Amino acid sequence: MKKAVYRRVLLKISGEALAGDKHTGLDFDMIGKVCDAIKQCVDMGVQVGLVVGGGNFWRGVKDGGGKMERTRADHMGMLATVLNCLAVADVMEQKGIEVRVQTAVEMRSIAEPYIRSKAIRHLEKGRVVIFGCGTGNPFFSTDTAAVLRAAEIGAEVILLAKNVDGVYNADPAKDPNAVKYDSITYDDVLAQHLMVMDSTATSLSMDNHIPVLLFALKDPQNILRAVCGEKIGTIVKE
Repeated sequence: MKKAVYRRVLLKISGEALAGDKHTGLDFDMIGKVCDAIKQCVDMGVQVGLVVGGGNFWRGVKDGGGKMERTRADHMGMLATVLNCLAVADVMEQKGIEVRVQTAVEMRSIAEPYIRSKAIRHLEKGRVVIFGCGTGNPFFSTDTAAVLRAAEIGAEVILLAKNVDGVYNADPAKDPNAVKYDSITYDDVLAQHLMVMDSTATSLSMDNHIPVLLFALKDPQNILRAVCGEKIGTIVKE
């Protein structure tokens, strides 16, 4: 029987990953598989916080294309994350997972406002807590929000589930000779400008000594493998 090596984790999933092969909107088959993996983790006693991006609906300044004021474009991105949070929460509840959605921007008729102590209490009771609206501030990515929430709730690791299976020295989609790292330091990520997370998120995880494990979400069971300490993806640490 598999055994978890972490007690509390912060899982970050991109919005694009929730869209599956459609690349936009929501793929409920994919979301269901993600929730199945999370349920297996919860059943093992792992406390799971979840940050979801919003790129399957809106990518903030990128989609604004210079035609929108940055702050407003980012606010739209925050709202996009809430759409994903509610969809994931609904699927979780259908699968018997206790879940709470907390948002950094208050919208009380839809979700709880983010309160650190309340989030920790939910986790201690075995509930999954989904954090929406990023940090609640423009100019900060949902990757940065994931690191911030991980630090606040005392997560032992950030599980970064993306569309790539690890950290490479070059873009593997463009360079067939790109080399994948099994592990790498925060300093090297920053020095080589590797696209693990944005530099703000990487610096924040380094300053708070939180390791980041990046792996592919193409097989959602990788979430369970990561929690059980199997060698997948790339670990970024000191």
